[in-house]
Amino acid sequence: MPVVLAIPENSNETMSKIKLLIGPFIVVFFFCSCRSTKTIQKAIVTKDTAAIVKIDTTAKMRNDSLVFIKDNMSRIEANRINYVSFSAKMDVDYTGSDGKKYDVNAHVRMQKDSILWISITAIFGIEGVRAIITKDSIKILNKQDKLYTARSVSYLQEISDLPLTLSDLQDLIIGNPVFLGPVISSYSKSPGTISLYSKGDFFKTLLTVNDGDRSLQSCKLDDVDEQRNRTCFLKYTEYEDKKIPSFSTKREINISEKGKTAVKLHFKQYDFNETLSFPFSVPKSYEKN
Repeated sequence: MPVVLAIPENSNETMSKIKLLIGPFIVVFFFCSCRSTKTIQKAIVTKDTAAIVKIDTTAKMRNDSLVFIKDNMSRIEANRINYVSFSAKMDVDYTGSDGKKYDVNAHVRMQKDSILWISITAIFGIEGVRAIITKDSIKILNKQDKLYTARSVSYLQEISDLPLTLSDLQDLIIGNPVFLGPVISSYSKSPGTISLYSKGDFFKTLLTVNDGDRSLQSCKLDDVDEQRNRTCFLKYTEYEDKKIPSFSTKREINISEKGKTAVKLHFKQYDFNETLSFPFSVPKSYEKN
């Protein structure tokens, strides 16, 4: 039987379903169903393999540390994926905080800073949901129950308590760093990797890159508000250089606070800078939710 993707009237259930429908890409921002974890400062300290260097903001600040950070940030920025349009097909394995598992296929199309289009299909190739997100709105077609949902994009911000933008979601999908703070306050070096620590308005971020090409390896986010204890770990693997730029074809997103949510993405096909269409029409028979 196809995976049931209905959007119920209950607001809490509605939020959970939306996270399932477009959640493989925005669940990192929602941080639902979690458990308590250590703070990011503890997470970056490893006694055996990492040499932690804290950046002193007083007269003791070392110039070589500043040069090291500036050089690495420049190289990370140089690896940033710039594009006009992007499309991809992927397998999605989603395990919710309730232990339920969903295996679906997703087709994504997006125009940078303009539109994000997502289609979710279950077994037998039956489309269950189509969603479209712009700078101003989010619209969802629940094709199983013939429901149409339309909200302001601020709806995502309301249920996540984060200043989400379309660009944030697109960066997550494309594989660019997310929520990296404006100031790097410390770094660590381990065999084969370099980690940079920053603190922004919402998250403490630990970004780990390859010591060679500076490709993104992982990103750990801890909520600045310690009472919430939200944390998320993103992992990027199996880079391909078949097309420019280099692209991570396998991702893992693990979220925890009072429970655990896990998402695995396997990009089976992807293309950059092609001419795309974004079909989305609401049949007259659909009920507005």
